[in-house]
Amino acid sequence: MRVFVVFLAERMGFEPMCQTSLTIRFRVGAVMATSVPLRSGQDNSTKLCMRWIGILLIALLSMLFAGCGEQPAPLTLKRPLPFPTPAQHDLIVVTSTGPLTYHLDDKGAVAGLEHDLIELFAQELGVGVKYEVVPPDEIEAALAAGTAHLAAAWLPMPGDAREQTTPPILQTSDVLLQHEASLPLDDKDDLRGRTVVAMPGSRQLGTLRELQKRMPDLQVNEYRDGDLFSLLESLGRREVELVAIDSTLTQIAAQFVPSLQATLELGDQHPVVWRLGPPPNADLRARIGACVERPQLDGPLLNTGARFSGHVRRLGQADIVTFLGRIETLLPRFRKHFQSAQTVSGIDWRLIAAVAYHESNWNPQATSPTGVRGIMMLTEETADRLGIGNRLDVRESIIGGARYLNLLKDMQPGNVPEPDRTWLALASYNIGPGSFNAARALAKLQGADPTAWYEMKQILPLLAQRKYYERVKSSGARGGEAVLLVENIRAYYDILVRNQPPYHSVSPRVENMVGMQGGGGPGLKLKR
Repeated sequence: MRVFVVFLAERMGFEPMCQTSLTIRFRVGAVMATSVPLRSGQDNSTKLCMRWIGILLIALLSMLFAGCGEQPAPLTLKRPLPFPTPAQHDLIVVTSTGPLTYHLDDKGAVAGLEHDLIELFAQELGVGVKYEVVPPDEIEAALAAGTAHLAAAWLPMPGDAREQTTPPILQTSDVLLQHEASLPLDDKDDLRGRTVVAMPGSRQLGTLRELQKRMPDLQVNEYRDGDLFSLLESLGRREVELVAIDSTLTQIAAQFVPSLQATLELGDQHPVVWRLGPPPNADLRARIGACVERPQLDGPLLNTGARFSGHVRRLGQADIVTFLGRIETLLPRFRKHFQSAQTVSGIDWRLIAAVAYHESNWNPQATSPTGVRGIMMLTEETADRLGIGNRLDVRESIIGGARYLNLLKDMQPGNVPEPDRTWLALASYNIGPGSFNAARALAKLQGADPTAWYEMKQILPLLAQRKYYERVKSSGARGGEAVLLVENIRAYYDILVRNQPPYHSVSPRVENMVGMQGGGGPGLKLKR
């Protein structure tokens, strides 16, 4: 240390004027300097030397303790990152975990709406992607560090117009979620005296804070006990009253917790953008802007959104009105086939018609991206086991679907009463017997009754979460989607029962002969 002080003095332009002993003792939070007593007769030069040593010590202490306070702001790059090119540079993206951004799906693969769109853009460039996953409140700092090309984390338009962003990916808004058993809110003024919960760092939290300025009695809480899915589960158990989420998440929320419904929009539409790193690469900015604005992106964007959100949603008034209209226009074309299916299976033709409408909107040519086809949307494997030669043949498909549903009913334990047996079979129709059996095993672990539809409604959505389906050594499944399917079919069935007469065509003796009272006929073997 003495050598350092002398060195410091020389660097400051001072020459040593005395010879003295110096001892420096350090301890946390303090520095003590003592000198060995000088001989009597010390002169003025020695006193001056001691004065300069004190000055140098102060300078030294200032430097030492400067590093113990706030860290300097991260330095941004003077040059933009190299343009991503095949086999040379990857596209580097800052993101955050979330159902719309970046997460592991039920197969253990990375998914998310924004993740999938980033992958589409990277494919267009012919490059790979490296993701830097950080908490939402660290996105801005991570981007400012200048080590990423862009940030994609469901970000709003920044308040600083100087910050570079892409054109809007899509428009979204903030909405309130409630339990279906709660009285729906009609106006934002109904929030007075209520408690609303939102995720930390979310846009919804900011929206609620603004509402709080004119409603001081509005209680706003941040949920810090888990992720968004945990919050949705809490709302489903009615442990919280209201939850504010992004409007794009409402369909996804229904897949996980079908008992939830969106009731109130909290504000205007907001654009979702990707923010570009400082300084942005001009070439990359141009390419990504053109990609986002290209009309052809609408197809991949919609397909990606549909794949992620699922195709089943809760019925609304418009859906009911449309269904009533198609009862008059479309149903007469297919009624005889539904009634023939009743004769073969013993299942009310109106229930078979409700299943067919939910599956295909009574479209015999319906085809899904996964290869499910026909008015009953049967898989190729199921059709083969049923002996169906052409899934697009209306009669074959309808009768095959009815027989399949009957077999799924037979697979339920003998102590399951109706109508629960039918509702459970319909859930199995959607997610497959294997996933349904996993849900039954999970129900037993959770202390729920696997023979009761009301309790299985609470269990099936858990199959979408790894922490649950791994307990029963199963892969994930969209059990919440199955619940919505059953509830929607029940709604259609109730309407048909009120509007269409039952069918009585043959005697019970003939019905027994064609298999009305028995199983689904030959050709299908399913593992129980």
